[in-house]
Amino acid sequence: MPVNVVVVGSLNMDLVTTAPVTPKQGETILGNEFNTNPGGKGANQAVAAARLGANVDIIGCVGNDTFGAELIDNLDTENVSTTGIDTVDNVSTGIASITITEGDNRIIVVPGANDYLTPERVHNKKELIENADIMLLQLEVPLPAIEEAVQIAKINNVTIILNPAPIKELPDSILSDIDWFTPNEHEMEIFTKNTPNHSKHLQKFIVTRGKEGLTFHCNNQLTKVSAYKVSPLDTTGAGDTFNGALAVALKTEKNVSLENACLFANAAAALSTTKVGAQSGMPNRKEVEKLIKTNSMT
Repeated sequence: MPVNVVVVGSLNMDLVTTAPVTPKQGETILGNEFNTNPGGKGANQAVAAARLGANVDIIGCVGNDTFGAELIDNLDTENVSTTGIDTVDNVSTGIASITITEGDNRIIVVPGANDYLTPERVHNKKELIENADIMLLQLEVPLPAIEEAVQIAKINNVTIILNPAPIKELPDSILSDIDWFTPNEHEMEIFTKNTPNHSKHLQKFIVTRGKEGLTFHCNNQLTKVSAYKVSPLDTTGAGDTFNGALAVALKTEKNVSLENACLFANAAAALSTTKVGAQSGMPNRKEVEKLIKTNSMT
């Protein structure tokens, strides 16, 4: 049976510029290429899970504009249910301005309609959460909406993954109720510095570390899972691919080990970096399984 995933999060249009170098303050340079690509951490994670065979719903907001219509059409094409998306008048769809240089990226997000995802809007879509096996959350939408989603999922025994991007201060109630917390190494550093009581939640942390793989705590011991060797072109969306794949892996098989779920998610994330664009490089299940079989890891 396919996994039922619900994503509560952002939908953005990515405005992607590829350049040979990063410009210095006040400097103008010539770029190589410009594209618009569907994005937003919520939409990205939804597409990642859908390509890996999950049944996916997304709860979020877009503006009543061209970008909003394009994002909904794209999700429909990717077999992500869009019944949970509200279209908000008189506000623009969120955008992310992404500059790619030497295979890495720098991103500025303008939330737009994403800021209109209220607890009331989430509550109105609560059946999508109640019917899910697992829920994916990020922090590109207002925190009160996240808190409402967590409460609904917790009452209905829905597994919760929170990807804290962009990083922000979180109430202890959220950390107590979620099942998995998936920062990257930079987000974890900030979170540790600003959250004195973080250590009591260590068993929930899965920290992604790029080409170094990831780490998590199990039975009070730190476990490392290596990354897969690939030749990256664009790291945009790798973290979102990891989270979507992790959600699928955790619920596809009964009693799957966390390490095996992380291996699957690592393979999916690695493959996503081999193409340009957040969603365009996201792999299907056959591609992920093929990479795992080759066992080419760092």
